[in-house]
Amino acid sequence: MKHSCDFLVIGSGLAGLLSAHKLSALGSVCLLTKKEAAECNSNYAQGGIAAAVGAGDTPESHLADTLKAGAGLCREDIVRLVASEAPARVRELCELGVGFSQKDGAPDLGLEAGHSRRRVLHAGDITGHEVIRALVERCRSDGQVRILENHIAVNLIRDGRGVCCGAYALERATGEVHTFTARATVLATGGAGKVYLYTSNPDVATGDGMAMAWRAGATLANMEFVQFHPTCLYHPRAKSFLISEALRGEGGRLVDRRGRAFMEGYHPAKELAPRDIVARAIDAELKRSGEECVFLDMTHMSAAALRERFPNIYEKCLSFGIDMAAEPIPVVPAAHFFCGGVQTDADAATSIPRLFAVGEAAHTGLHGANRLASNSLLECCVFAHRLCGLLKRRPELWAKPDFAAPQEWNPGRAVQSDEAVVIEQNWDEVRRLMWNYVGIVRSERRLERALNRMQLLNREIEQYYWDFLLTPDLIELRSIAVVATAVIQSAMARRESRGLHYTLDFPEPVDAERKDTMISRYSVPSAAR
Repeated sequence: MKHSCDFLVIGSGLAGLLSAHKLSALGSVCLLTKKEAAECNSNYAQGGIAAAVGAGDTPESHLADTLKAGAGLCREDIVRLVASEAPARVRELCELGVGFSQKDGAPDLGLEAGHSRRRVLHAGDITGHEVIRALVERCRSDGQVRILENHIAVNLIRDGRGVCCGAYALERATGEVHTFTARATVLATGGAGKVYLYTSNPDVATGDGMAMAWRAGATLANMEFVQFHPTCLYHPRAKSFLISEALRGEGGRLVDRRGRAFMEGYHPAKELAPRDIVARAIDAELKRSGEECVFLDMTHMSAAALRERFPNIYEKCLSFGIDMAAEPIPVVPAAHFFCGGVQTDADAATSIPRLFAVGEAAHTGLHGANRLASNSLLECCVFAHRLCGLLKRRPELWAKPDFAAPQEWNPGRAVQSDEAVVIEQNWDEVRRLMWNYVGIVRSERRLERALNRMQLLNREIEQYYWDFLLTPDLIELRSIAVVATAVIQSAMARRESRGLHYTLDFPEPVDAERKDTMISRYSVPSAAR
């Protein structure tokens, strides 16, 4: 089937929903989401949205904290505009129906690691859920926005000049691949935490937008900087459940099995050190002790106080038999956020005409080598707003195109697969390889082994892709293989340790390496070939 619209938005997290809502003022919008509209990374965000709205706080202070966390790789002009626009974007969310927690008639601001003051607006410990609820309701009530759930994007469509004119997408229920044409296409597909064996991300986070953009020839940037959240719940029945950084902001202490607090030996800020430092500290403690987890001690707070501030986390832990008011919570680090992504400018434009990227799928320059806590939802808001502002100012960027109608999807000689075990095997191998060789601590030898294996896997996956009919699992496997390879090649190209990229062979930052790592299918850094 063929579909056409003015704006095709792929992804239904905060970046996608807000983009769709804003673009609907300019034209018709089709929003594709690979599962249900609310199933996205944003929905699981517990902490909140950072903005200088408290008494005595300023965008300059927010800027300074972001630059410090970014370890010398943030684009200061981008950080400045994001910090400056943050209060207005928060007000806009309130106007759209988001209910942030209040205290004495003012926003109840939380403190998270890396921030010099309380500036994190939250809705209890389910901020993302509240934000997505409000935006989904707004988009569903908008006659200009058409939401197609359970449609997983396969490839971008380009004309003979390289201009993006839409995408192909697989409908889960029928197995049919639909053709979507649009005057402008927005990638809002989120991150790629499922590239790793352990992640805080939901199953949808397979880097589809990054992979599609790479296949189309777009530039990816800083893919080596993967943020590992220090504290995911460690329990055999707990799947990807995050223990928010806000708990450490309220005095939580990291301890070993004997109850020994260990963060003082790693950083003066202890538990409130930047995430990369806390994650490496936990990793070092686990390697030293041989234990499978450490513990987050919140027993200084009463059950009543914990239920009020962290109701969702308290109940979730209780469901696994852990009373966080009486005993420490077992935690481990897990892949959490990609600071790199599809390279964009200050208005979300990529290197491909008529293709834009917002949210975690994009690399804007905001996060540098390490993301400051609660800047990610803010980034979604700011760049969705700037994208709409750009297209409103410059209608020629999405004027009626003169390209010919693209061909419908052609499966060629592909047949129904009777070897689904190949997908399962490769899926597990990619994720385990990335965890063991390209995780929190890296080395040249590990990266070389990972690249050699991934090159073989990519060939095997591509052969399978052309031989058999598409399935959602095959599409996602192809995505994580592309993203994994880009992460490895980018890590090999950075011959220093900076922020989230730590390598045993080059343990210190190097001024000459203080630059972004750019990679595309046509240009791989020489050190990673």
